[in-house]
Amino acid sequence: MINSKVMSKYLGIVIGIIALFLGLKGLCGWWGDFITVLRGSLPVIFILGGAIAVIAGLSEIKDETSSKREDKR
Repeated sequence: MINSKVMSKYLGIVIGIIALFLGLKGLCGWWGDFITVLRGSLPVIFILGGAIAVIAGLSEIKDETSSKREDKR
């Protein structure tokens, strides 16, 4: 008798292989559309990434200045 936990792991692997195959087939078939979407989304990705980098940098500077103020006390 097969354990249900083992069977679910094998089922997940089989579904993953099917999804991988379908994804590769779709990517090959719709390569031009994929490139169009990629080109359109890159500026948005750069804008969001830049905004996150600026916010992280400002937060680091703020933390550093607040720790220097506490050290002076």
